[in-house]
Amino acid sequence: MEAAKPVLAAAKQDGFTVGNGSTRIKIGGFLKTVATFSRWDDGAPTNSLARDFYLPSTIPTRSNPANRSTTNNDFNAKHTRLWLNLDTTVSGHTLKGYVETDFQTSPGTQGSERTTNGYNLALRRAYVQFDNLTVGQDWSTFQNVATLPESTDFVGTTEGTVFVRQPLVRYSKKLSDMATLQLAVENGETQSATGPALATVENDQDKMPDFVARLNVKAGNADLALASVVRQLRVDAGAVEDTAMGWGVSGSGKILFGNKKQHDLRFMATYGKGLGRYVGLNFSPDAIVSAAGQLETPRLFAGFAALRIGLTPTVRTNLMFSYQDVNYPGGFAAGYFNTFNETAYSYAGNIFWSPAKGFDFGVEYRHGQRQLVNDVKGQLDRLEFAAKYSF
Repeated sequence: MEAAKPVLAAAKQDGFTVGNGSTRIKIGGFLKTVATFSRWDDGAPTNSLARDFYLPSTIPTRSNPANRSTTNNDFNAKHTRLWLNLDTTVSGHTLKGYVETDFQTSPGTQGSERTTNGYNLALRRAYVQFDNLTVGQDWSTFQNVATLPESTDFVGTTEGTVFVRQPLVRYSKKLSDMATLQLAVENGETQSATGPALATVENDQDKMPDFVARLNVKAGNADLALASVVRQLRVDAGAVEDTAMGWGVSGSGKILFGNKKQHDLRFMATYGKGLGRYVGLNFSPDAIVSAAGQLETPRLFAGFAALRIGLTPTVRTNLMFSYQDVNYPGGFAAGYFNTFNETAYSYAGNIFWSPAKGFDFGVEYRHGQRQLVNDVKGQLDRLEFAAKYSF
């Protein structure tokens, strides 16, 4: 008599199903609290976001030698993130939906630090995928999120990073087992500036979307990406009615190494013209309005490198350096750009410990510097502690 075959348990699946089991829903995110100790050498920043995360454009510069250094301590849980993922199959097609929120990107109105410390829920990403087509709000195709180093900060290598979330329509095509091509049209937005007293405007008068292409390549232990963007910049306000061309290229990657692939090197390098809002959280403007009412575009180079070393299965350290340099157009009066951002750099080191799955403790030191065109500088030193539970 043939022996009875053992009954195999069904593979465990995350989430739960609705609609006769046809749609699987997953809920996840993380709970994160940070404690930050910051020292600015020219007084406290006027933008409150500078106390929440590293934002180089807000570092106060030593315009008044009489100003004294300022030290601040902040605790918050604004980085906390929640997401909802939906996955189903319709008539042989894969249909997915995704919504992601946090509490960092929208100022709180429910209370102050004196009492309730309320934060507003803010939309980060919300999109639908139908096979290879993505429609909705997501990370820009020009950005390679996978290269961002692990940091206690909300961003980390801010000045050297392409960092944009926006509405888009993206098509992805697998070219081979190693390569995938992505083509996208994305929300257009022009930020213009005038001098010599820096004033910026979000114009919201664009007629054309931004056009983006990216090639992703996986070769052995390396994940590499090459992206490009072409955009029309436009201002139509009062006596100013003009357009200009903006463009940019960005190369990035993540390379694993070590006998257990416990280490990695991450990097990004970006160059372009009229690219300001895409890089470094808008460290420089997209376009400058001249006295003749014409748009002129600054050039920029930005990049970062980060090394991650796995010390033990539960402890790792990250070292990172980030930089951006802006070159403004000629033909303007002497001193016109004096108060405009010219360069920024930062370096940081951290150590993370994961005593249990999904639970991380981290401590990080960061030094950052911002310099204006007139060589006036400001510096920040920050020590930050973080605790995060991912689920």
